[in-house]
Amino acid sequence: MVDLKRIRQEPEVFREAIRLKGVRLDLDEVLALDEEVQGLKKQLQEVQTERNQIAKQVPKAPPEERPLLVARGKALAEEAKGLEEALREKEAKLWELLLQVPLPPWPGAPVGPDDSANVEIKRVGTPPEFSFPPLDHVSLLEKNGWWEPRVSQVSGSRTYALRCDLALYELALLRFAMDFMVKKGFTPLTLPSYAREKAFIGTGHFPAARDQVWPIAGTDLYLTGTAEVVLNALHSGEILRYEELPKRYAGYAPAFRSEAGSFGKDVRGLMRVHQFHKVEQYVLTEARLEASDQAFQELLTNAEEILRLLELPYRLLEVSTGDMGPGKWRQVDLEVFVPSEGRYRETHSCSALLDWQARRADLRYRDPEGKVQYAYTLNNTALATPRILVMLLENHQLPDGRVRVPEALVPYVGKEVLEPCG
Repeated sequence: MVDLKRIRQEPEVFREAIRLKGVRLDLDEVLALDEEVQGLKKQLQEVQTERNQIAKQVPKAPPEERPLLVARGKALAEEAKGLEEALREKEAKLWELLLQVPLPPWPGAPVGPDDSANVEIKRVGTPPEFSFPPLDHVSLLEKNGWWEPRVSQVSGSRTYALRCDLALYELALLRFAMDFMVKKGFTPLTLPSYAREKAFIGTGHFPAARDQVWPIAGTDLYLTGTAEVVLNALHSGEILRYEELPKRYAGYAPAFRSEAGSFGKDVRGLMRVHQFHKVEQYVLTEARLEASDQAFQELLTNAEEILRLLELPYRLLEVSTGDMGPGKWRQVDLEVFVPSEGRYRETHSCSALLDWQARRADLRYRDPEGKVQYAYTLNNTALATPRILVMLLENHQLPDGRVRVPEALVPYVGKEVLEPCG
């Protein structure tokens, strides 16, 4: 969420942010409700002040005046109770609206309603040219016996189960990503795949993307779609020392998404499944734009280096205002070429959120002057499977249907070529 004081001081800035990001929110309603809350607080303070004065007067008052003072005190107590109830109701409503106020995007963001306005920054690598008819990833899976089709009978649609060399390849990729992040100075964590509602509010997944999240029946927990949800809540309520910053985490957890609203999209193969595995980069920095920009470039560079080590052709996209989401200051997506589709598909999303998440999640630190500040947060994928397998299989396929292993992965896989199941 954004600083309410800033909304009061710069309402036009936030009206423009609402327009640019396509958020359905009436800022005048927010401001009017804020005025009501401030008015109720003032009334309550006045009532409490009079109650305190009467409480001091009663013992000193003449006996004949005390009944009137006591009666007045009781009336003020009832009035205070009513004001407190009204204030709680109005504050709860204001909080709900404040959660929807978007962060103004950085000045360099392309302006547009959706991903059609995203701007390509650069391309790295060349899409492969095959001397044979290439197969798509599903055909490669079937040809080599690398997946178990019976799993859909057990677990339903949009599930997958890998076999033989490909099962080991997926595990190797995840360990490779964790090792890579450790070498970059990130603290590795293996994390739960569920969290309480408060953690989802802290990242901004609630209330906007609640339909993408599965609740766990009979509990107050929800399945997470990224380790970011847990990582962002780790220091909630603490006041970190300035010397501790930046915090750099590499979090691994199985991830779950309901894929609500995506019916008919990528239903074939590994591109869009309900359960996947993800290593997430997460950074918590001091509240300086320069520190955030530096961390953003660091996360972006890490993702690019991983894709180069995987020997995959990719491109970078500057994400538009209407596509980046309400909490983003800046977002750059990385997309890898998919030969069977003749286009690039997203594998990473690098995001800077300034203090938008920190205010929601109560992430604070004490600066060198001793003042408590809200931190800045950033995140980016390090590696997610099985989607990256789509690109690895198709780009590195051989004429006989086997698949070459990138040099950086050979020590993890123990072979240079993925063989069919025996």
